[in-house]
Amino acid sequence: MCFVFLCDEEERELGRQQASGSCPHCGGKVQAVDFESRWRFCFLPICYKNKRKYLCTLCSRRLELYQY
Repeated sequence: MCFVFLCDEEERELGRQQASGSCPHCGGKVQAVDFESRWRFCFLPICYKNKRKYLCTLCSRRLELYQY
């Protein structure tokens, strides 16, 4: 017997907005992008999670937020 488990993550962009600060690599503007991620197991939704990612508008790098 062979069991195949189908599990995947799907991300959907909800919106973009201007964020404060500048890119440390090129000095470009920073944009906050909101995502909704869904985990599915055999076509059944398991988990919904909202995420926020920060991107530079000039060099398109993903930026990390460090809190002190």
